[in-house]
Amino acid sequence: MMKLQPTKMNRYLITSLLLLTPICVLQADKLLIETEAFSNHGGWKLDTQFIREMGSPYLLAHGLGTPVQDATTTIEVKEGGSYQLFARTKDWVARWEAKGKPGRFQIVINDIPAKTIFGTKGAEWEWQGGGQVTLKKGKNALALRDLTGFNGRCDAIYLTLSNEVPPNNSEILANWRRELLGITQKPIEKKYDLVVIGGGYSGMGAAISGARMGCKVALIQDRGVLGGNGSSEVRVWAKGNIRRGKYPRIGEIIEEICDHAKKSPGTYEEFEDAKKETIVRAEKNIDLQLYHHAFKVDKKGSKISAVHAFNVRTGQVTRFSGPLFVDATGHGTIGFLAGADHTMTPKERMGMSNMWVWANDTKEVSYPETPWALDLNMADFPYPRRFHGEWFWESGYDKDPLGDAEGIRDWNLRAVFGAFNAMKNRDGAMDHKNSRLTWVAYIGGPRESRRLLGDVILTEEDIVSKRDFPDGTVPSTWSIDLHYPKKQYAKKFPDNPFISYAVHGRGVDRSYGYPVPYRCFYSRNINNLFMAGRCISVTHEALGTVRVMKTCGMMGEVVGRAASICIKKNCLPRDVYESHLDDLIELINLPGKAFRTTVNDKITIPSDALALACPNGAPNGLNHKKFPGVVDDTKAQFVGNWNQGQGLRPYFHFGYRYSNDPTSTATFTLEAPKAGQFDTRIAYQPHPNRGKSVPVKVTTGDKTIQMNSIVNMTQKPGFENGFHSVGKVTLRKGQKVLISLFAKGAQGNVHVDAAQLVLVD
Repeated sequence: MMKLQPTKMNRYLITSLLLLTPICVLQADKLLIETEAFSNHGGWKLDTQFIREMGSPYLLAHGLGTPVQDATTTIEVKEGGSYQLFARTKDWVARWEAKGKPGRFQIVINDIPAKTIFGTKGAEWEWQGGGQVTLKKGKNALALRDLTGFNGRCDAIYLTLSNEVPPNNSEILANWRRELLGITQKPIEKKYDLVVIGGGYSGMGAAISGARMGCKVALIQDRGVLGGNGSSEVRVWAKGNIRRGKYPRIGEIIEEICDHAKKSPGTYEEFEDAKKETIVRAEKNIDLQLYHHAFKVDKKGSKISAVHAFNVRTGQVTRFSGPLFVDATGHGTIGFLAGADHTMTPKERMGMSNMWVWANDTKEVSYPETPWALDLNMADFPYPRRFHGEWFWESGYDKDPLGDAEGIRDWNLRAVFGAFNAMKNRDGAMDHKNSRLTWVAYIGGPRESRRLLGDVILTEEDIVSKRDFPDGTVPSTWSIDLHYPKKQYAKKFPDNPFISYAVHGRGVDRSYGYPVPYRCFYSRNINNLFMAGRCISVTHEALGTVRVMKTCGMMGEVVGRAASICIKKNCLPRDVYESHLDDLIELINLPGKAFRTTVNDKITIPSDALALACPNGAPNGLNHKKFPGVVDDTKAQFVGNWNQGQGLRPYFHFGYRYSNDPTSTATFTLEAPKAGQFDTRIAYQPHPNRGKSVPVKVTTGDKTIQMNSIVNMTQKPGFENGFHSVGKVTLRKGQKVLISLFAKGAQGNVHVDAAQLVLVD
């Protein structure tokens, strides 16, 4: 076995040892053991979410109320004796003065538990003393033993022959840790064309797109799986329509990697973590760096020259340099570190969710009381009848999403465990004797924090007015979806409500999509920084439509192709808009599987490239082109506020629209293919909430004929596929006729799907 100097050890060599044998070799009188470096994590989870808050990754005993398997390792010491024991930990509910200590754990040395129970003191991360323990010369077995299954946590263990208390420093890779761990001050050097930080949909889209267009790419992700919020760790299903709009090839890469979960949260298998990683690793131009946390930026003038990231399991630092960088962190972290202009909505931000799932066993299942969780009864939360707690388990609206993310996550856990306690041990007990928790997300699903500012800051007005930017590229088809605390559930906990509701704004074409400008995807003052995902240059309101998974991924696709132009032409992201926009359009019109080895090689279109999509996407309704004289609602003119729907079938093309806003009107323009008498018809589907007296006006283009009808849309239409006659007109060949529907006086929702001219003689 390799021996290291007793006064200073090399962390890189220890990493190699850990891969071969569960043994650490430590300094004689001071022993620092980072828990992430344990050779066997057992049932403990490696939590890397809060490194910027508390300085380190840590192990988390996330057992859903059942103690998890021990985390174990072996240490070797030069000198046996009585050592003072410390563990950096916290009582994670103490900040709320909650009853009980849910995070209790023991430290076991050579099969003997230390007398101190850890995780019982301190509302903040600090070193808890554990008294004296005996270490023998040579090899010693070390274990973390969870006592509750309720999220005990340990950052590091410190053993010393003196009474010296270790410094409580939350700086990332603080100097005293570096010295004890022997981490080299000089990082490993790596150089690329494009460095992408963040392995969610936006980062994967940027990395794959850039690599296929010939860039040498580093993809840095601080966790062990790809997908971000769209991974099995968080389980937000992939939403946002792809392959449509002005450039329907955008989204083909995302189609390769996206999940097809049927609900959110779905199952582990539905999120296909392995598929995502396999596709990324298949790209020869991508160097995937999992378990790497980017914490430092080097700059030269107004450009980033390098990003430093450390391996969260070993501490080894790598310096990733290159001419171009992509911030796909979600929080705008790299831009912030580089001094990029940024903003964050001061209040009423969207919060973080931690979803959960439960199931029924064939026999009765017990669940421990949780006096430290939120004090809930069944009426305090929406009962998850579909066996899962969905997206609306959300909190932290006015809390610090950057400096107190751990607190927001922990509050969410208290809400979930308190809710299940109500189901099992309180007024829901009779109905849930066989119920058990099967999954609770310990990785938070954040929606909003810091946004980086580009040359365009997209606003809600831009989207609703359909402002046409010349560089509009990525189609955003999600409505302007903003979340707020749900008042009926906020009474008990007004300081931090944990149930939200969504307000879906109007004005987004959910079929064609609103093209988001490329100028939202690069920093206005850090000249070589792209951004993709929810940290792009938009307002709080506009974020509501661009933040969903597939839309963020398409941003990455555009950024990756723009980066290849920058490398080929030795220019910067802004130059792509100002001087090479035609080149970008040419590239985003290529299939997603198009590739070249370097930026100077010829582009190859593989035989398995997808067929060109319809600009409006793939219709899932009746094909209006197969019905003579039919005009779909996508060709109508709308005034006022209209919603889009697909719930009532059959419908034409993508769906229909409906409105009860008195100012709303919809007008179809039809043209007679020949002279004759025609029946004018509208298409709708009946429903009790539809208008009982919808005014309909039929007018020829030259106003020689005018008819008025009142249609009861709660009743079944007179013809197949939802068509209903609103009067007959005699027309010349080529004569136009207008059919207008009005919400004023309709006594319910006006349903607008299609209009038709049918020749009757």
